[in-house]
Amino acid sequence: MTTLIFSVIKVFSLAFIASLIAILWCPVLTNFLYKHKLWKKTARIKAISGEDAVVFNSLHKEKEVGTPRMGGLLIWITVLLVIFLFFILSLIFPDTWLAQFNFLSRSQTWLPLFTLVVASVVGLVDDVLVISGLGKYIGAGISLKKRLFIVALIGLIASIWFYQKLGWDVVYIPFVGDISIGLWYIPLFIIVTVACWSGGIIDGLDGLAGGTFASIFGAFTIIAFAQGKIDLASFCAVIFGALFAFLWFNIPPARFYMTETGILGLTVTLAVVAFLTDSVYVLPIIAGLLVVEVLSVIIQLLSKKIFKKKVFLSTPIHHHFEALGWPSYKVTMRAWIIGIVLAIAGVAVRLLR
Repeated sequence: MTTLIFSVIKVFSLAFIASLIAILWCPVLTNFLYKHKLWKKTARIKAISGEDAVVFNSLHKEKEVGTPRMGGLLIWITVLLVIFLFFILSLIFPDTWLAQFNFLSRSQTWLPLFTLVVASVVGLVDDVLVISGLGKYIGAGISLKKRLFIVALIGLIASIWFYQKLGWDVVYIPFVGDISIGLWYIPLFIIVTVACWSGGIIDGLDGLAGGTFASIFGAFTIIAFAQGKIDLASFCAVIFGALFAFLWFNIPPARFYMTETGILGLTVTLAVVAFLTDSVYVLPIIAGLLVVEVLSVIIQLLSKKIFKKKVFLSTPIHHHFEALGWPSYKVTMRAWIIGIVLAIAGVAVRLLR
């Protein structure tokens, strides 16, 4: 069997195994979340701008109270189970084909795994604080400023790893080429990490975040594979597979919400994967839906501050379409389609280089 064929089998098999494992243990997670009533005790009162969240509550008040948080546990714990399962198998059966399925490697997956786990644990702490009754207002739990600081700190640690350990200080600029930016690589990395994290506001409708991140990590699976980074491609494929299992239980009516323990881990890891594949310049394309979500909030805040009027009925923009009368499943499914098209476009642009 050729190396290429085995690599294809490895990536697809690991994605399938991740989906299977996630589906099998999800009932345990679900029962735990419902048994202990791990959901918000009160609906959101304030919007990001500080005013009463009237439109949001008219759309989501009943669902926000009574639907468990922490669904993101299904994703990152599954990734941990799969990656360490095959690492252990490679130690037990070092001279067999099973050993070749190990994708825990220092050069490709140590750093994204570190960021996934650390950021997800921080998100888990935030979820626990919100569930415990400290989440009465938006940004409660761990405050927005503290979360921003933590995300920036993770980005700083990761950027130093890239710059000092890996010796990377080059970024590709379309129509210009590779440019060495020296120490500026570190602040760029932090900015991209924070920008990716801010896109986590897309977690607002049943299945919306799951489908969006599935297309994003599916795109980076292809990019990493095309670069010969099979372990990194496998890592992205495992996240992709876990997200498909998450979607199975998150299709309306959702059994749980992803919330911070999923969003923080996925968004911060996304930034690391983008740098590992030298694909930062196509990140705004592949993750275009996240960009649109963030821009809608920025436009709304600026408009209300400067012109004292709203541009959207509610933000992020998926709530605007809901307020217009679109059923939530229509907003979600159309977002999936757009996300897939953008992922394809981003992969095409990256591979054309």
